[in-house]
Amino acid sequence: MSGHNKWSKIKNSKGKADSERSNMFTKLSREILVAVKEGGPEVESNYRLKTAIAKARECNMPNDKINSIIKKTSSSDTSNFERQTYEGYGIGGVAVIVECLTDNKNRTASDVRYAFDKFGGSLGSTGCVSYMFKKKGLIIVEKTKDFDIDVAIGLALEHNADDFKEYDDSLEIYSSPDEKIVEELEKAFTNANFNVVSAEVELIPSNYITLDEKQNETFEKMISKLEDLDDVQEVIHNRE
Repeated sequence: MSGHNKWSKIKNSKGKADSERSNMFTKLSREILVAVKEGGPEVESNYRLKTAIAKARECNMPNDKINSIIKKTSSSDTSNFERQTYEGYGIGGVAVIVECLTDNKNRTASDVRYAFDKFGGSLGSTGCVSYMFKKKGLIIVEKTKDFDIDVAIGLALEHNADDFKEYDDSLEIYSSPDEKIVEELEKAFTNANFNVVSAEVELIPSNYITLDEKQNETFEKMISKLEDLDDVQEVIHNRE
């Protein structure tokens, strides 16, 4: 399976400067807040909340802050963030999906469109690129000192994994988007003392597009511009 190494992206997020981390904490706080509103404050029965908390911990958000957001949302928070998704094309025809949490759709749409236009892309209508992606479970396991690839692959297949991709520093395991299967895979690897970096349901591209060096530079600028927006939670694309 072709693609790009998500563990590298997670490591980059962990190493962000304080100013960038503040922006990331804002996004993570919104994700936790909305997850609580949608499914309640109990982590074990709220998969979105469990995933949001895991992301927050990946980025070193303090537990006290996480718990404070959950408590506040459960009792008195009156904010009104909604999920909003935008689709379009970046330079070179790369398919891009932008997932947002916003309390002002007009502002968010304007900001997202500006980022696409500024760097040679075009914002499209709903559904224009989402058909190029499939929902799958994705479990990322870090290759630590004692990592055994044969044991890891055997464990993945034993617990209903569909596919996997090996990188120098990680193993990405793909499954059906069934949350129970994703949780079972995560638990199996954790219990076997593997370092599970991430386990969630994601949109995975069906195919990938390769850009030249100049196009890559422009595309990276567009992604950075989008990710800097407070309302943008995640940018998904099919660039190789």
